[in-house]
Amino acid sequence: MATTMEDIEKVLDQNVRPHLRDHGGEIKSLSFEDGIYRFQFLGHCSNCPSAYLTTEEVVAEELKGALPDIKDVVLVQQVSEELLAQARALMGRNHP
Repeated sequence: MATTMEDIEKVLDQNVRPHLRDHGGEIKSLSFEDGIYRFQFLGHCSNCPSAYLTTEEVVAEELKGALPDIKDVVLVQQVSEELLAQARALMGRNHP
């Protein structure tokens, strides 16, 4: 049976989200194609210096252990629009 996003969400709900919530974070699934699961961290876990370590030791370990169809787990880090707006405002103030 092929792994579905629903299967992934069940593992995340049971084994990953509780750990992240203890640290003020959350996880958002983006896609699962060709054995590759892509996601983003939200909250305090977003842009955390330990994000890649958490990806390997928590997210990837739990998902690969429970769902053998998962070949790779990829953290997609993006800058939020709010942070971009703040940066633009700062840059505008620093340059005449």
